[in-house]
Amino acid sequence: MAATSAAVSAVPESDLLRERVLAALEELKAKEVRVIDVRGKTSIADTLVIASGTSTRHVKALADEVVRFAKQAGMLPLGVEGQTEAEWVLVDLGDVIVHVMLPRIREFYGLERLWSVDAPEAG
Repeated sequence: MAATSAAVSAVPESDLLRERVLAALEELKAKEVRVIDVRGKTSIADTLVIASGTSTRHVKALADEVVRFAKQAGMLPLGVEGQTEAEWVLVDLGDVIVHVMLPRIREFYGLERLWSVDAPEAG
């Protein structure tokens, strides 16, 4: 049992947080989830997670689920923006920043194109 806890603690916290975020998005069936490793490209985060919801209600529910899963893992969000309109909700978890958007908003802003020019996909 001690070996298991040592193995778990060897996994970087940002990787565990990313896995919790992905589990939350999967739980509520997010669309087109994309994980972008931005380490070395910016100091704001290690990972960006971008996902789509099918409606404003779905976008809000996905963001709420990300917050819920993060809190269960002992991580309080640094900020959550955009919940009122719920066309684009940003959940800042420190090392992991989550963008949940309607498809038309996602296409318009093109965050994948912006960050993926030099950044490899993570996970």
